[in-house]
Amino acid sequence: MIVAVFLSFTACNQSSGKKSHTADQKAAVQDTTAKYPVMAFTQTVHDFGNIVQGEIVKTKFHFKNVGNAPLKISDVKTTCGCTVGDYPQKLIPPGGEGDLAVTFNSTYKRGYQGKIILIIANTKPRETALRITTFVKVPDNK
Repeated sequence: MIVAVFLSFTACNQSSGKKSHTADQKAAVQDTTAKYPVMAFTQTVHDFGNIVQGEIVKTKFHFKNVGNAPLKISDVKTTCGCTVGDYPQKLIPPGGEGDLAVTFNSTYKRGYQGKIILIIANTKPRETALRITTFVKVPDNK
């Protein structure tokens, strides 16, 4: 009697485990077939090194849409008015590439500077963060 109860309990657990496993497999298939763009950057941090106060420095962050839907960047936000991000306005198809240009103005800045550039796009997640860093030296005559 005890063996029969044990076997029926084990059988229930095994069958519910199979259902759960099948549901997990379906969820994984749905994720891989979902149509959305994915931004893949060659780098997400750029260090300008040491610069002199007042210098304006520029860099580009290169990316590729490795997703399976067109990429649309809707906005770029920065943590400070001293940093400006310029982005492609057109749709970037799957496999397409682009550049996000970033300009940093070091006027009135000194010491270590770390700035975040936040890209808002139709990706998952909606926001992607990039970062620039530099050390701003004050000229000897100031």
